Amino acid sequence: MPGINSGDTTWVLVSSALVLLMTPGLAFFYGGMVRRKNVLNTMMSSYGIMGLASIMWVAIGFSMAFGPDFGGVIGGFNWAGLSGVGGAPNPGYAPTIPALAFAIFQMMFAIITPALITGAVAERMKYSAQLIFTLVWSIVVYYPLAHMMWGTGGWLKNLGALDFAGGNVVHVSAGVSALVACILLGKRKHHGVSSPTPHNIPFVLLGAGLLWFGWFGFNAGSALSSGALAAHAFLTTNTSAAAALLSWMLIERIFNKKPTALGAATGIVVGLAAITPAAGFVPIWAAIVIGFVVSPLSWFGISFLKRKLGYDDALDVFGCHGIGCIWGGIATGLFASSAVNPAVTNQGLIFGTGNLMVSQLIAIGITIALAGGGTFVIMKVIGLFTKPRVTLREESDGLDHSQHGESAYPSFTGLD
Repeated sequence: MPGINSGDTTWVLVSSALVLLMTPGLAFFYGGMVRRKNVLNTMMSSYGIMGLASIMWVAIGFSMAFGPDFGGVIGGFNWAGLSGVGGAPNPGYAPTIPALAFAIFQMMFAIITPALITGAVAERMKYSAQLIFTLVWSIVVYYPLAHMMWGTGGWLKNLGALDFAGGNVVHVSAGVSALVACILLGKRKHHGVSSPTPHNIPFVLLGAGLLWFGWFGFNAGSALSSGALAAHAFLTTNTSAAAALLSWMLIERIFNKKPTALGAATGIVVGLAAITPAAGFVPIWAAIVIGFVVSPLSWFGISFLKRKLGYDDALDVFGCHGIGCIWGGIATGLFASSAVNPAVTNQGLIFGTGNLMVSQLIAIGITIALAGGGTFVIMKVIGLFTKPRVTLREESDGLDHSQHGESAYPSFTGLD
């Protein structure tokens, strides 16, 4: 059995830091898209989750997600408080790095996933209700999904489904949960009458850049080693993002005559999301296809599907992450190759039979059912104890004032 490899350990720890940086990047990405009276609340939604999800992960999350298996659905509490998780490797997960390094890396995924959901309910959900939702949602949805997909004995893992870095576990679950949550919460005041304008598009571009940078840790770090597989995942990640960026600009050029900065930033994010489940399983050329195709799919969801169905997904979480990673999971079933990664025991559809595609579709379906159903129940239960939505007056005044008593852009009078 191989021992601790310092190069692998260093790469996983650096990747952990990169993934953590994605959550502040998400805060800027989301914060720039809302109105200026809601920017602090929107950004604080991500930052508050950084604290809450971190403590939950140490206390019970890692054990429930990766601990000894119960029925292929959840882990037990054997490792609660990270008891017994130390410097020795866990050969079932990562044989060349300390088990603690693996726990650190996975913690960053548990942080950003619920933070993604906050974009759908931006500008109208109570801050306290968001934190309560995150606490319960992590236990009911995220930890079981992580165990089923990645945990030793996990049902979807044993089924043969592939998810290299969190397509189902992170993006589909967050996207579907965001859709259900925003529908149950209701539309923003004046939704459909006026169209809110992003207050700071440079913030959006900064956030997209930080997400692109951090995503190399997200995907390449999921190799859990510093070797060839990490390099491959790094390149497929960048290639898909680049292809989706160009594809989105082309779509806007065709339909709107001009490419926009907001559209370019959105293209980057959907390209990164789509390649996430496939990054370490598909050939590099397939990353071009995945990135190029995801932009029209997400653009259709944002521009037509949302308008047709009338839901108020404020920052298009479902259109970007839900639709984008459903395509990414299907694309994994198409293009996965054992020549890229020996862990691919069933070849993708274009290389072999349809067995992998069946597993991928089942995994996507289970993710949609658990995330959607779990979110529905959680939101209804929260509603029994408190109104999760701010009042119309608080919404009009802005959540920065009503939830935090602050202003992002106060008058300079008296402040010089």
